[in-house]
Amino acid sequence: MKLEIVVERTGVPIGKATDAANVAEVHLLPVALDNVPEEIEIEPGTPLVLDRSYDSDPLRDDLEAEDLKPVCPHRKNRVKPSRNDGRVMRRYKRRYIVERTFSWFHSFRRVMVRHERIGAMYDGFVTLACAFLALSKLVL
Repeated sequence: MKLEIVVERTGVPIGKATDAANVAEVHLLPVALDNVPEEIEIEPGTPLVLDRSYDSDPLRDDLEAEDLKPVCPHRKNRVKPSRNDGRVMRRYKRRYIVERTFSWFHSFRRVMVRHERIGAMYDGFVTLACAFLALSKLVL
């Protein structure tokens, strides 16, 4: 199973998507962005900090059409000219927030080991883990 998480600036998960392991991250990102509740408003021009696996020109075009700024480094084997700006790439140093959220998921063994064979069951446990993480940040 593959897990895609959208987090806010503090690392609290606000959107998620799960699918089979053979699905590319490029196809999971729009689903995860659609799962963000409508109460949470994503402002135009918001930077999305992504890793190298999201380096896709069609994905960049789709995100820019939705008025979001993708911040992700190019793959090493990229042939096309660079679309990154050095000023924008300075925001990539905030990627640790997403990685820290994934490390918080390690405290939920059932989510990280992925014992579930049924995708809906795994998705339910991920939702429960996201709720626990959000509540723990609310209490603090």
